[in-house]
Amino acid sequence: MKQIALFVFILCFGPVALADQTDFLPKANVYVIGEIHDNMDHHVRQAELTAAIMPKALVFEMLSAEDAQAIGPEKRRDVNALQALNWWERGSDVGTHYAPILLAAPEALVFGAHVSRERVHTAMLQGAASYFGVQSEIYGLSASLGDEEQAAREAYQLAAHCDALPAEILPIMVDVQRLRDAELARATAQALTKTDGPVVVITGNGHARKDWGMSVYLTKARADLLVYSIGQGETGLMPEGVFDEVRYSPAASRDDPCAAFSKD
Repeated sequence: MKQIALFVFILCFGPVALADQTDFLPKANVYVIGEIHDNMDHHVRQAELTAAIMPKALVFEMLSAEDAQAIGPEKRRDVNALQALNWWERGSDVGTHYAPILLAAPEALVFGAHVSRERVHTAMLQGAASYFGVQSEIYGLSASLGDEEQAAREAYQLAAHCDALPAEILPIMVDVQRLRDAELARATAQALTKTDGPVVVITGNGHARKDWGMSVYLTKARADLLVYSIGQGETGLMPEGVFDEVRYSPAASRDDPCAAFSKD
């Protein structure tokens, strides 16, 4: 219901009218707004913050570069068209989560950084840095992690997958996560080059965190940038990592995420 109300509000009154609902944000070149992907309140807040920031560009983890480029002017106020975009390679089943964010900034250029399953498979075979290409050193992707951080990241991946992954796959999962961070950083740098910002990045909390996430790779390439990261937690559950601020919403109703890993 909140998502539907937000659609109606933006379409009737315009994105700027939402600005007075949002607390003051420090000035930055890039605002990274995290989420728990299935929490609708998080997406509503992302749209509200986007309307307040009025970015020149939006970067989505959930859209490929090609899908983002295909969002022509005729789609920008068409709710059905925005919902039907190929979000997460899954089509419109999650489009209601993200279409209000596009409606909140109808003049912003849109960039995508989604790494498809096919690309992930190729990157796993080649190695993340090799797959990323000649800019891997510029963005810091070719640098090895220290032993402590590598171990912490592998433990994080294991826990995120319900302790069901074999040990030998964990370094590869860490590489893929780093690749996704670097792709978000590169898309954000491209958005800044084209618009001068500000840029809003919509992504999961894991990529929004400042100690491990996309801002590490972005500021490696562009040390001059001010990046402000907002994590989103649920009541009683703080997102892991470092953020400039964390905002909370009620917990979403969801099935046991580990049920799919059950061997029963």
